[in-house]
This record gives sequence, structure tokens and C-alpha cells, in this order.
Amino acid sequence: MHIEQLQLKNYRNYKELDISFDKTINVIIGENAQGKTNMMEAIYLLAVTKSHRTPREKELIKWDESYAKINGKVSKRNRSFPLEIIISSKGKKAKLNGIEQKRLSDYLGALNVVMFAPEDLTLVKGPPQIRRRFIDMELGQIQPRYIYHLGQYQKILKQRNHLLKQLQKRPQQDKTMLHVLTEQLVEHAATLLERRFVFLDLLRKWASPIHFGISRELESLEISYSPTIEVSEDAKKEKIKDIYVHKFRDMEEKEIDRGTTLIGPHRDDLLFYVNNKDVQIYGSQGQQRTAALSIKLAEIELIYNEVGEYPVLLLDDVLSELDDYRQSHLLNTIHGKVQTFVSTTSVDGIEHETLDKATIFHIKDGKVET
Repeated sequence: MHIEQLQLKNYRNYKELDISFDKTINVIIGENAQGKTNMMEAIYLLAVTKSHRTPREKELIKWDESYAKINGKVSKRNRSFPLEIIISSKGKKAKLNGIEQKRLSDYLGALNVVMFAPEDLTLVKGPPQIRRRFIDMELGQIQPRYIYHLGQYQKILKQRNHLLKQLQKRPQQDKTMLHVLTEQLVEHAATLLERRFVFLDLLRKWASPIHFGISRELESLEISYSPTIEVSEDAKKEKIKDIYVHKFRDMEEKEIDRGTTLIGPHRDDLLFYVNNKDVQIYGSQGQQRTAALSIKLAEIELIYNEVGEYPVLLLDDVLSELDDYRQSHLLNTIHGKVQTFVSTTSVDGIEHETLDKATIFHIKDGKVET
């Protein structure tokens, strides 16, 4: 799959943009704050309907404008179709083939992307919410229904936390509503956890051999899921539900005392081991970056095997953060099979035949020249 055309209106620092892309390598060059990352963000948002930079969607609308629009023409399975995202004070609309999609799960998956930005280098060493978001965004692309369960879980979790804060102040209050919300939460929590286990198994399958190759066959990578309940990764949904029910029952008084939900997928984490050592704690920066790169490359192969086509790859100011060896490994891996967007302030110092054949775009103050 690839993006043939992108149109922006009132998006960040772009008043209007209409640009066509090469289906192999596109290099976007410009100084900082000129619009490189804004273009990358727009492509990412077109695919997953969310920004990777901010949860505040009003920031995406150009100053003094009432709305922002992203249009894209996508080629997939030898046919072209339009995607559209409109953001305004009234909310967000997502259109596929010109038809507004009321449910996010009906839109997701039309365009698959893998984003690799400098902040992704903190995937391994950063806080757990980065890794949870990584799982949610990637799993949502290959299983759009997952996003429905995630949304329901987050909605019920918010209600439950609010009730727990009330019970914290008045412990003798009737707990019937808490039990109802717990039952609803468990239903979605078990679905999320079961699907995360399956996703992790697929991710391991691709990430481990990739990491072994990047490390010149000196390091083995193992990824482990760290849940808030004791459960095996091959457990099915009903077993997971049963474990959650008993755990929530045991934790009820403690949760009331703390005024918040203490277990569930929103508190889970991923652990990374290189040669049996926790790379988050004991790994060097190089090992942490190799692990992050391996996971991103594994995403590409994972999506290909689940969807049947390679996703679009967005490399946002990340090549300069990698040493020559990791740069080469990345570019060799994608060469000729993945539509790739590379944003950078300069290609000086990046020597690779992949970039020699690239289509070059220069950006200055939200305007593009080829």
C-alpha cells in the first residue's frame, strides 16, 4: 500500500497543500519548525485518526481558523480510494470513500502506518504508558475492533475511579454500583489482555531474529508482558475474566482506601531482556536503541503478515539519531518494499543507495518545493 496524494487545509502551519508522492522513498528536508513533522503527523493521523504528538486536537487547527482538513488518496490491493479527516470545534469526522464512518473500527485499517520518531527511542527505557500506547495503536491497526473494547474500558474505568473516590470519602456507602462497574470493566479488560497476549507473541516472532541480526548475532532479545494479575499468556478470555473477578474482589477495600483502580490493562507493562538482562535497567543506550529499532522493524513485518501488504513507514527526524550501522540496517530492510517518508534537516552524512533514488521535497514555512 502507499499514499499517492496528500492535501492539507488549515492544518498546523499549512494554509493549503496539495502534494503527490513517490511510492518508494520520499525525503522531506527543512529546518526546524518549518513543517516537516507536521506533514508526518498528518499522514499518521490520516491512518489512525490520532496525533502521535498531542491529545489536544484543537492544536492541529491553524491559528485563527475554525477547522482543519486532511485528505489522502491511498492505493491498496491495486485500487485507489480517498480518506478524509476533518477536525473542528464540533469534534472530528473520519470519511472513507467519501462516507463518514460513525465507528472508529470501521475506519481503522484502511491505511496502515509505522511511525519511528526520536521519542520512539524511549520505547524501551521510557515510562510504561509509552509501551501501552505502542501496543494499543499497533494492535488497533490490525484489529480495529480492539479500539472499541479499549474505548469502552477507558470509559468504564473513568466512571469506576470516580465512584471509588466517592466511596473513599464515605466507605459505608452501598457498593452495588461498584460491583456493576467492576463486572463491566472485567469483560473488556479480559478481551484487551487476551488480544495483547496474541499480539505480543507475533511481535516476538519478528523482533527477536531482527535484533539478533542488528546486533551482529551477539544479542538475543526477549519481550515479556507484565500484567497486574497472575495469568499465563496462553490463557483464554474466560480464564482471564475469572482471575480478574477474584483479584478485584480481593483488592476492593484497598482500592476504596486509595480511591482508584489498581489492577487492569491500564497498569500493565512490557519488559525487554537482552541476553537475559533487563535492558531497561542494565542495558546501554546502544542496546536500548537496537531493541527499539528491532521492535519498529518487527512492526512492519507483523503488519505485512496480518494485512497482506506492507505499511507506510514514517521516519521523522530519526536517522540522525542512529549510528551509521543502524541507519544502514534500517534502510537495507525497507529498500524496495515499503513506501517510506524520511524527514530531516539535511541528508548530508547519510550515505545509502536508498536515498540516492528518493524524491526530494524542501519545506519552508509550510510551503513545499520539489
